[in-house]
Amino acid sequence: MQFRIAVLPGDGIGPEITRQAQKVLDAVGAKFGHSFEYTEALTGGAAIDATGTPLPEETLALCKSTDAVLLGAIGGPKWDTTDPKGVRPEQGLLGLRKELGVYANLRPVQIFDALIDGSTIKPEVIRGVDILIVRELTGGIYFGKRDRVGDMAYDTEEYHAYEVERIVRKACELARARGTSNVCSVDKANVLEASRLWREVAHTTVAEYPDIEMWDLLVDNCAMQLIRHPKQFDVVVTSNMFGDILSDEASMLSGSLGMLASASIGDGPGLYEPSHGSAPKYAGLDVANPIATILSAGMMLQYSFGLTEEAAAVTKAIEDVLDEGWRTKDIADETTLPQRTVGTDAMGSLVAERVAG
Repeated sequence: MQFRIAVLPGDGIGPEITRQAQKVLDAVGAKFGHSFEYTEALTGGAAIDATGTPLPEETLALCKSTDAVLLGAIGGPKWDTTDPKGVRPEQGLLGLRKELGVYANLRPVQIFDALIDGSTIKPEVIRGVDILIVRELTGGIYFGKRDRVGDMAYDTEEYHAYEVERIVRKACELARARGTSNVCSVDKANVLEASRLWREVAHTTVAEYPDIEMWDLLVDNCAMQLIRHPKQFDVVVTSNMFGDILSDEASMLSGSLGMLASASIGDGPGLYEPSHGSAPKYAGLDVANPIATILSAGMMLQYSFGLTEEAAAVTKAIEDVLDEGWRTKDIADETTLPQRTVGTDAMGSLVAERVAG
């Protein structure tokens, strides 16, 4: 089968890590008889420098016409601004999510056995953790009304019932696919009116799924419970900002944000990207960890292309590489042999080789 992929390398380490994901996808194609056609385009800071806008029309048109989108990372100090009318790389990402209609962001938090001692959390607390955070992606405070008037500024949290309903439905369907009934809905219903609507609609929606047991948790309590007892969670569904924060926190269970993949799905092409930033100070140094991006490519195989066996082969290849002791600098520790600490390109090649068998 042939698939068309829009590749948006972005800024900082983005070009380096997307190359490794493409390398692994090509290995998957060679082994399983698929063909992946890549077309690159600008976004983020690189697009601002070249065109004056973080999401050029040509990039958006390409993304809408392909089967899936692979994104590296965007942003950096070069484009940081506090000017409310300023152009920022993040505007391109938010706009792309909105235009593609990818309302559900999936962030799996899995603990690889080989890295369990790399976490700052006790091994007995995190061993066996397997959480899927389902974050609403195109509503909430990131898309609400905002302004600055003199020395006052405001951002508005807005949700419509249909936005809550569809993300809760997605969470229930994903729970079924994972073979679990455990869905935790996270809000701040004791304070926020938007969260009270969230909770009301969530319970109305889940009533249509008699096999799903949904329970509510306030976001501050959830932040604590993720560290205290993460194995109580399976599928977690929450709003845009809460999901953004909680998933970054949860990534530390694995010891590195460089291990956290991300898939954004909806009614059109899916958007796949690592959960970490562009790390501009490491750009071009061949030290970035590409595993989150490779795992994101694996999610693309599963969710956009329906290639479950191929996606599992990518995860297995990463497990094998880690079990053999190979590490990038961010996940190496005192037990890592110096000759097994490798750069971005070498890590991508190792995973591709294991996929190829």
